[in-house]
Amino acid sequence: MSTASIVLWLAFALGAAFGAVASHTRFCTMGAVADIVNLGDWTRMRMWLLAIAVAILGSAVLHVGGQIDLDKSIYRTPSFNWLSHLLGGLSFGFGMVLASGCGARTLVRIGAGNLKALVVFIVLGLVAYMSMRGVLGVFRVQVLEQVSMYLAAGQGLPAMLVRFGLAPRAALPLCALVIGGGLLAFVFISRDRLSFDIVLGGVVVGLLVTAGWYVSGHLGYLAEDPETLQEAFLATNSGRMESLTFVAPQAYTLELLMLWSDSSRRLTFAIASGLGVIVGSLAHALCSGNFRWEGFHDVEDTVNHLVGAVLMGFGGVVAMGCTIGQGISGVSTLAVGSFLTLFSIIAGARLALAYQYWRAERAA
Repeated sequence: MSTASIVLWLAFALGAAFGAVASHTRFCTMGAVADIVNLGDWTRMRMWLLAIAVAILGSAVLHVGGQIDLDKSIYRTPSFNWLSHLLGGLSFGFGMVLASGCGARTLVRIGAGNLKALVVFIVLGLVAYMSMRGVLGVFRVQVLEQVSMYLAAGQGLPAMLVRFGLAPRAALPLCALVIGGGLLAFVFISRDRLSFDIVLGGVVVGLLVTAGWYVSGHLGYLAEDPETLQEAFLATNSGRMESLTFVAPQAYTLELLMLWSDSSRRLTFAIASGLGVIVGSLAHALCSGNFRWEGFHDVEDTVNHLVGAVLMGFGGVVAMGCTIGQGISGVSTLAVGSFLTLFSIIAGARLALAYQYWRAERAA
């Protein structure tokens, strides 16, 4: 078996594990924000923050150990497109509330028999493709990405600390310990003890993101591609090392299915992991007896999901990721843009929840 095939099978396995665990533990960012707003319950948010903490610490260990180089991810580029991160995050966060879940949750729900999620998947993928290479892509490149800052050392927080005199070798471990350790303290310091499933969801998702970096950035790394004689990361859409993310991959999945006979289109890490999520969720739903067919309730429900899918497809591409792609994978690299996107997604979700309350009050 070739190295590229190994990378793809491992990506599928990581996605399947994510799908099963997310289904079992109800890992959902939109649900986490809604629980806080509606019930004042931080349980699922603490699970998400635990995943972020584990991913930050795990990725730092791999980087310091020389297994991967976080500077070679898509998140630490010198161009800090702050407007894209802000607008894209707000759009994605608002959309995921209307669509009953983020990109990752959409795949999990498809595996459990939710036909609404299947429609969201198709619309999200189409709009994401339009935002990458179509009419919305022109707007993204010519308008949004023109508003940016150039950071010569990249947008990683460790590089910024180095500019203030901190030793390069100490910068990343210090950042990881402070941010990751701080999140761990916040998660576990509460008097309300977390259940086993909550801890399981946070730890496993964080480790899966870390494992994704290892598979793509270490096992799939070629110092010199025999064909191009340049550095390469096998089976990636971006040409750089990747971990779990679930917006652009949905567009690439549709592209592969539509252009299957084109030999230049190939299965990639992102596509394989996304398909794995559906299979993992399906397996869990069947084994637990939770598989149920579910469709739209009425016209308003349909419109909400369609609009939400559009906003997520556009926002996820503009912000270069979703609640998993930026909120965990990107943040694990300690990139400034990822943190801005993370906060913007949460703000967008909060605005959408307020909008739904306003609609409910008007209807009443």
